[in-house]
Amino acid sequence: MTAFVVVLATGILALAGLTLDGGLALAAKVQADGQAQAAARAGAQAIDLTAYRATGTLHLVPAQAVADAQSYLTGVGASGTVTVSGDTVAVTITATEHTQLLGMVGISSLTVHGQGSAHPQRGVVNIEP
Repeated sequence: MTAFVVVLATGILALAGLTLDGGLALAAKVQADGQAQAAARAGAQAIDLTAYRATGTLHLVPAQAVADAQSYLTGVGASGTVTVSGDTVAVTITATEHTQLLGMVGISSLTVHGQGSAHPQRGVVNIEP
């Protein structure tokens, strides 16, 4: 009977850990996605003003876009990679969420990833998906 109770209690703790730590990991992913999106928007503001004033076309200054996005990430305490391809700034964040209950069964942390991208836009005529 005692072995059964121990196994049952361990199973219940593992399920509770999946629920609690799964929720915390999901919240961390949502936060990482939001931070990545915001960092990409910060980077997408680094437009080449000389070219814009001369021709009216929006082009990014890649080095400044990367620096602005990284600066945003540093400001919110996140770290990630920033890439500029054409006029699109893409940000990927990898974060580690330490577990509360799953540590009892050997899982001490969960890794989550957040992604975001943005490009400069002049005027809003319609909503892009």
